[in-house]
Amino acid sequence: MPPANATAETSLGRGLKTRHLTMMGLGSAIGAGLFLGTGVGISAAGPAVLLAYVIAGAITVCIMQMLAEMVAARPSSGTFSTYAEMAFGPSAGFTIGWLYWFMMIMIMAVEITGASAIIAAWFGISAWIPALVAIVCFTLINFAAVKNYGEFEFWFALIKVLVIVAFLVLGTLLWLGLLPGTSFVGLSNVAEVGFMPNGWGGVATALLAVAFAFGGIELVTIAAAESEDPEVAVHSAIRTIIWRISVFYIGSVLLIVLLLPFEQIGGASDASESPFTAVLSMANIPGAVGIMEAVIVIALLSACNTQVYGSSRFLHNLAVRGDAPPAFASTDSRGVPMRAVIVSVIFGFGAVALQYWNPPGLLAFLLNAVGGCLIVIWFAIAFSFLKLHPRLVESGEITHVRMWAPSWLPWATIALAAGIVLLMLTNPDGRFQVMAVAIVVGVIAAAGVIWTRTDTFARNATPERTHQ
Repeated sequence: MPPANATAETSLGRGLKTRHLTMMGLGSAIGAGLFLGTGVGISAAGPAVLLAYVIAGAITVCIMQMLAEMVAARPSSGTFSTYAEMAFGPSAGFTIGWLYWFMMIMIMAVEITGASAIIAAWFGISAWIPALVAIVCFTLINFAAVKNYGEFEFWFALIKVLVIVAFLVLGTLLWLGLLPGTSFVGLSNVAEVGFMPNGWGGVATALLAVAFAFGGIELVTIAAAESEDPEVAVHSAIRTIIWRISVFYIGSVLLIVLLLPFEQIGGASDASESPFTAVLSMANIPGAVGIMEAVIVIALLSACNTQVYGSSRFLHNLAVRGDAPPAFASTDSRGVPMRAVIVSVIFGFGAVALQYWNPPGLLAFLLNAVGGCLIVIWFAIAFSFLKLHPRLVESGEITHVRMWAPSWLPWATIALAAGIVLLMLTNPDGRFQVMAVAIVVGVIAAAGVIWTRTDTFARNATPERTHQ
C-alpha cells in the first residue's frame, strides 16, 4: 500500500509479476563481479573459497528473509529505509534511504563506464558515445509503464542466466571428460594444492572478496511495491532468487576450482583474464574472449538498468515521505515517477563523468564507500527487524512470510556481519573502506538531522510520520 498521504498523482503503478521480480533481482546481482572478480576469492582461499560463499550466502539469506517478512506485512518502495524510519525515527529513514540511493548511483556509473569501455574498443570510438547511448536508452525504458519495464528487464536478464546455465553444463561436461579431446579431470587440481592451501586466513581474505557478491537481491523488495500481489510475489521471488544465485555462484566457482590449476586463477582486469574465458578455451570454443566480453557487457548493462529503476523508486519514496523535495513524488497517469527517473539518470551520468575526470583521491574514496554501504544496509535491516517484529506480531499484521527463529537468528546474522567488519579492519584497503563509508554515513546522517528539523520537512511529512 502507498503511504498515508499518497494520491493518484504520487502512487506508483502496479503490474510486475513474480517472474519480473525474480529476473530483476538476478539482473542486479549478476554482474561483472561474477565474471571478473571470481578469481580473486579463489586465489586467496583455494577450493575453500566455497566456505566463504556459503558464509556470505547464509548472511544474505537471513537478511532477505527478515526483509521479506517486513515487506509482506507493510509493502513500500522505500523498503528498508521505510522500516528504519518506523523503527528508529525519521533521521534513520533519511540516512538509510539516501545512503542506498548514493550507492545505486555510483554502481550505475561503474557499470556504464565498464560496458562503454568494451563497446568503444569494439568500434574504435570514444567511450562517452556508448555511455551516452546507454543512458538515453535506459531512461526511455524506465519511462515505460512498470509492466513493460519489467518485461524488458526479464528478457534482458534472461540472457545472462542462460549464459551461466550454458557455462555450468559445459563445465560439467569438461570435468567429466565427455567433450571431444578431453578426459576426466576428477579432483586432481584440488589434490595438488589441498582444500585450504592458505588456511583460515585465506578463507577470511576471500570472505571480504565475496561478501558483496550477493548484493543486488534487495532490489526485489523495492519492486515488490509495484507488483500485483506484494505478499505472494516478494516471498516467491526472494526464495527463487536465493537458490538460483547460490547455484550460479557456487556452481561456477566449483567448476573453475575443479577445472583450472590453482596457479592459473587470479583477479581479472578484462575478459581475457577471466577464469570463465579460460574454461571456454579448454573447450576449444573459438572467440572465447569475444564471447566473454559480450557477456560482460550484457551483464553490466542489465545491472545498470535495474539501478536506474531502483534509484528512481527510492527517490520517489523519499519524496513521498518528506525526505526529498516534493516534486520528485509525482507520478504520471501510468504510475511512473518521471521526474525521479530523470534526476537519478542525471546524477548517474554525472558520476560517469566523474570517473572520466578522475580527480585525485575523490573517486577512490567514493567507490570504497560504496563497497561498505551494503553492510550498513544489512545492519539497518537486522536491527529494524528486531524492533518491528514484535509490533507486527502484536498488531496481527504479520503474514505467512516469517523469519526463522526470530529470537536468536537475527542476532547470529548481525554477529557474522560484524565479523566481516572486523576482518576489513585487519588490512589497509579494508580500513580505508570502513573509513570512507563511515564518513559518507556521517555526512548523510548529519544532513538527515538538519532536514528533519526544518519547516520544509514539517510541511512535506506524511500524516503517519507526523504522528509518530
